[in-house]
Amino acid sequence: MRPLDIVVCLKSVPDPRAVGAVTLDPRTLMVKKEGVPRVISPLDKNALETALQIREKRGGSVRVVSMGSAGAAENLREALAIGADEVLFLSDPLCAGADTLATARALAAGVRYLGRFDLVLCGARSFYGSSGQVGPQVAELLGIPHVTQANGLEFIAEETLSISSGLEVGYAIVEGHLPLLVSVVKEINVPRGISLLGIVAARSKPLRVVTCADLGLSPDKVGLAGSATRMIGVFAPPNKRQGRILGGPAQEAVRTLVAELRSAGALPMLSAHGEGG
Repeated sequence: MRPLDIVVCLKSVPDPRAVGAVTLDPRTLMVKKEGVPRVISPLDKNALETALQIREKRGGSVRVVSMGSAGAAENLREALAIGADEVLFLSDPLCAGADTLATARALAAGVRYLGRFDLVLCGARSFYGSSGQVGPQVAELLGIPHVTQANGLEFIAEETLSISSGLEVGYAIVEGHLPLLVSVVKEINVPRGISLLGIVAARSKPLRVVTCADLGLSPDKVGLAGSATRMIGVFAPPNKRQGRILGGPAQEAVRTLVAELRSAGALPMLSAHGEGG
């Protein structure tokens, strides 16, 4: 079987352990990430691991495409240390405020910029966006088929993958022919860690920083200007529920609870024979 050129779309996100420190700009309603620790979006790590496992069996290359602010660079160097061969990093103020469509345009442009590709992998959803839309949108913009929610895959021919795709109940087994985009879930594998040798090797691997102009992206197609959706407001839904703690002996508390539930119509009235009355 021939070697494969694999591209992984990877996103740097606020560390879930520090999510409480993430705030919104009150004027633009954009997420403010300055000063918040960042990590590789967890499912994107699964996508990278999938790519590395395929490379170990088939040979070829694993390249990463990412879009973000300068603070993402450390996570992208981590991807190189884990095993990626190269990173293409689109870092441009024009990309700020991008929705899923504008993000997909940028990532698809990055994939094309790299040249030949056989397989594009990404996480099924990002940590804090969780829309699940970017992967399929990138595939549509590249003009290739896609399979989402993959929890397992294997090559059954040189150009054909058998993919297990999770459903609400059960899963589906589908076949996909290269070139193809696959978005993965955490059940597909356990991502490897970083080794000392990987850290040393990462120093000699390219991390190319590019702009929208480098990728031929028009300013009206990226960032907030190129977004099909806008955040118009953020609010907490009113909580009309009330909680009460019933004290005293357990039997007395239960009698009080049952009486109040019946009074509210939440429990049927029972006759002496146990039938509703």
